[in-house]
Amino acid sequence: MTFLALNLLDSGVQLSMLCAAIGLIFAFVLIAIVARAPAGNERMRQIAAAVQEGAKAYLNRQVITISAIAIIVFVLLFIFKDHPTAIGFLVGAFCSLSAGFIGMRVAVIANVRTTQAAATAGRTSALRMAFNGGAVTGLLVVGLALLAVSIFYTAAVKMVGHDMAIRSLVGLALGASLISVFARLGGGIYTKAADVGADLVGKIEQGFEEDDPRNPATIADNVGDNVGDCAGMAADVFETYAVSLIGAILVGALTLVGNSAAIIYPFVLGGISVLGAICGVLFVNIANGKPAAVLMGGVLTSAIISAILFWPATHYLFPTGLTIAGATRTPTQLYFASVIGLVMTAVVVAITNYYTSMRYAPVQKIARASETGHATNIIAGLAVGQHATALPVGFIGIAILLSFHFAGLYGIAIAVMSMLSMAGIIISLDSFGPITDNAGGVAVMSNLPKEVRAVTDELDAVGNTMKAVTKGYAIASAGLAALVLFGSYVEELWAHNVAYAEFHFSLTEPKVIIGLFLGGLLPFIFTAFSMDAVGKAAGAVVREVRRQLKAKPGILTGQDTPDYATCVDIVTKAALREMIVPALLPLIFVVAVATIKPLGPVVLGGLLVGTIVTGLFVAIAMTSGGGAWDNAKKFIEEGNLGGKGSFAHAASITGDTVGDPYKDTAGPAINPMIKVVNIVAILIIPIFF
Repeated sequence: MTFLALNLLDSGVQLSMLCAAIGLIFAFVLIAIVARAPAGNERMRQIAAAVQEGAKAYLNRQVITISAIAIIVFVLLFIFKDHPTAIGFLVGAFCSLSAGFIGMRVAVIANVRTTQAAATAGRTSALRMAFNGGAVTGLLVVGLALLAVSIFYTAAVKMVGHDMAIRSLVGLALGASLISVFARLGGGIYTKAADVGADLVGKIEQGFEEDDPRNPATIADNVGDNVGDCAGMAADVFETYAVSLIGAILVGALTLVGNSAAIIYPFVLGGISVLGAICGVLFVNIANGKPAAVLMGGVLTSAIISAILFWPATHYLFPTGLTIAGATRTPTQLYFASVIGLVMTAVVVAITNYYTSMRYAPVQKIARASETGHATNIIAGLAVGQHATALPVGFIGIAILLSFHFAGLYGIAIAVMSMLSMAGIIISLDSFGPITDNAGGVAVMSNLPKEVRAVTDELDAVGNTMKAVTKGYAIASAGLAALVLFGSYVEELWAHNVAYAEFHFSLTEPKVIIGLFLGGLLPFIFTAFSMDAVGKAAGAVVREVRRQLKAKPGILTGQDTPDYATCVDIVTKAALREMIVPALLPLIFVVAVATIKPLGPVVLGGLLVGTIVTGLFVAIAMTSGGGAWDNAKKFIEEGNLGGKGSFAHAASITGDTVGDPYKDTAGPAINPMIKVVNIVAILIIPIFF
């Protein structure tokens, strides 16, 4: 065992690179499988091409906008920080953008092929096609993140030494996080402005079906699904994964000085879980059964494979255990800390599924409330979102207690890394949602038989739950990752400035309370700007759709063709314009607190905790409530409580419209925002303090 421990210690990072490369190779095999599948008739290919062109045009313009801001940040880091950190920032930013861009391109290829599979081969084939398209994004996210961090770390150690390499990893984390905020916000504003605008005029005013080709906002809506739920979510979880890995490395380096195994261990866990994700993808491709059960089986398979392989890896790396705060922790205790992360993934998935799936009471409660009006639907949806915060936060608290008991702050970092190591299979589920949604749109706009839409609608309902589940997973893991980053901030502050070596962030210190208030305020201001942005852009879409229907009455009878491109252009410009202010808010808050002399590092520490706490609650409430509203509408559309066209259905559309920016714009964007605040705080310690 001693030989194996030494071997794993020497080659653990290289092993993680190999596993990441295997994950990327598997992703490209899936791309080939999806691309070779039949893409349907000419009309289907035309619609898919229009969606693809709109998504590509938006992301190209988003890259230009974000790149300009990224260059400014790079120059500032190059001048005021150090060169390795600035280079790390560029690496993180580039990989975050790449993960989103490639994943989105594959998703828009997969949607029309999913429609064709539903038309010719049935539900199981359509499910596998949509899932494989989503699995490309999942494997790209973990493969790129693990490869980027491991290669950068290895190169930096050789070029600038171990200590500088560890510090410069924070730059990579900032690059990934900052880009993710922009991608999440821009994509979220785009998708929900188009969706809300299409629903308000199309469904409520004109009585159109979902994705009716007479609706001028239909193509923009389908484009939005890809740039928001594929590209945005990919960038989001890429940065959460990278930040969790870097956070665990930082904690190991700061609290367990000189212990190489503590730094190698997070890399090894990440590499193992790539193999687990591949096994989960294979399970979905061979299993039969109900879609939700098959997809959850893939998650369970991935978790079991990871849990089995974590055991020998932990014991080989820590054959005699680890000394933390003067107490010896056995390898079994460290293993238990890693298993807590896997268990937390299952717990969060199960809880979010309960609050957002049509099969359970919360969604049905909102649907029943729709029978008495629009207002009661809204009230019920808000209540469900707020109820949905209790169980996740309770279990997060238990996870923190247990993992800290097993291995201190390092144990929490390992639990977080273990939880994020499941991202490969979880993000496959998330991307499955927009692919099936778009597949339904292609079916309707191509005038395929209703049986085809019935298949895609069933998969879409499962996809809605999967999207909500992955958002819950991302938020819970973001809260835990931010806690690890806060611990790193405190350790870094103590190490940098002796004046704070004996200081502890006590609630009896007024400056800490001030920081808590400021930090607690940030998520509310951030989400307010995000919601305003969706409202403004959606209003512009509504006016354009009304204008077209009035100017060309023949659109309603099919004699005239809507101008889809104008709606696409409206939401593209609005999303790029409106994302900038909220995305820069976390930077502004942190730098302002750091530069105002009466505030300083103590207030900043309180701000970090305040942001984590309120951000966690607001994000869970928004994403769960929004997902429940969406599926309450689908529950009624299946024929319950009067079905389509009923009074309850009209009320459920209003609820779904309100929930759209909750679940797909403001709520999910809180994840990277929380981490940007913490990472920037760590980076500026040597500059301001």
